[in-house]
Amino acid sequence: MAVQLSPEESKLLEGPNYGQLATIMPDGSPQITTVWVGYDGTYVIVNTAEGRQKPRNVNRDPRVALEVTAKDDPYDLLRIRGRVVEVTREGAWEHINKLSHKYRGSDYPKREGEQRIIFKIEPQHVFSRGPGR
Repeated sequence: MAVQLSPEESKLLEGPNYGQLATIMPDGSPQITTVWVGYDGTYVIVNTAEGRQKPRNVNRDPRVALEVTAKDDPYDLLRIRGRVVEVTREGAWEHINKLSHKYRGSDYPKREGEQRIIFKIEPQHVFSRGPGR
């Protein structure tokens, strides 16, 4: 069952705050990667590239966990457990450029042969701590 994020929780995803995305390896162990995150009002959006471990793990098991902490206060945080409900290439380059501007202030460097993909994550369990929560 999908969970709607509060405005305060959404702010953490909309700001230039890094996330730690956990996926499940074939042997059941966790794999964690630092990621840039976005939010479209329903889904948490993560952008990655084909050929990496995250897409292989998600294609096999869509369950993920994500923690996002405020860049200036690691105790201001959002934890989400959910499922990747869509994986798409559509709009992925535009999306990574948008994230790159949010985090770096410039376009994302295009690498020859790189195919970007988007994960749409449906939050199913949310925990947050910080101002106003």
